Amino acid sequence: MQFTTKVSVKKSNHPLNYDSKVVSFGSCFASTMSEKFDYFKFQNTVNPFGIVFNPVSIEMIVERVVTKNWFTENDVFFHNERWHCYEIHSDLSHANKDTLLQNLNANLKSTNQQIAQASHVIITYGSSWIYKLKSTNQVVANCHKVPQDQFEKVLLSVETIEKAIQNIVHLIQKVNPNCHFIFTISPVRHLKDGFVENQRSKAHLITAIHEIIDRQHTTIDYFPSYEIMIDELRDYRFYANDFLHPSSLATDYIWERFFQSQIDENDQAIMQEVGAIQKALLHKPFHPNSENHQKFVKNLNHKIAALIAQYPQIKF
Repeated sequence: MQFTTKVSVKKSNHPLNYDSKVVSFGSCFASTMSEKFDYFKFQNTVNPFGIVFNPVSIEMIVERVVTKNWFTENDVFFHNERWHCYEIHSDLSHANKDTLLQNLNANLKSTNQQIAQASHVIITYGSSWIYKLKSTNQVVANCHKVPQDQFEKVLLSVETIEKAIQNIVHLIQKVNPNCHFIFTISPVRHLKDGFVENQRSKAHLITAIHEIIDRQHTTIDYFPSYEIMIDELRDYRFYANDFLHPSSLATDYIWERFFQSQIDENDQAIMQEVGAIQKALLHKPFHPNSENHQKFVKNLNHKIAALIAQYPQIKF
């Protein structure tokens, strides 16, 4: 018996492996997937400027990073006893203006280098809804708890999202022509926008990405995170307690589908080995000084040393 309809996922023509260098931008689901990359010890950088949901704000970040457009005093403002920047997440805000600018420009410099060296850039879009600052018409990545009446809420058109994707790909390929791209849509439902509005938002994102891919963009893969969640995992038991975010079980399943399609088959055995070591490292012994545990530790250290000798980029 079959109790679900399985979403078809294409095998990537440019799969990831343990030599790959990954840079990810996007929603909170990008951070969730990055935790999986970290667990399995891939070379991975995620959201150097914090979580960002909409395509235009991600485009603005990429453009600033690639062109080395440094942050200045004109890019920050003071609100609720902290300095903020509308282009970044509030996690990076700071009580000291100079420290904030130093941190942002340090992130910009390191991200520029990482993009230039990246084998893959993964972008996870969360929403087509954006907020524009009324006084300047600037698209903001985060409102930083500034009063809502200072912003206008707008749904991005498919055409605008397409242009943002094209510009991201063009900018990164200028400094890294061999880079490959994976686009996906966050499975998190943005029901604060409304049920219908969330579906419109996701539909615009999906349509724009596939319009680009249909133009023979061989450097771009699409991974159907959202489709797997709403079709294969449509039951509420696969959601967290808020009924908006995927549960840990759902996240594990989406990751499993991801590595089956996007990670080199030859390296999947190494992933299993890394996973076994990670589980062993989390083991809490009842008797840490016992002979059995000391043998366990010695054997584990031998496995780690053997793996690192073969793959020095893996760090435990």
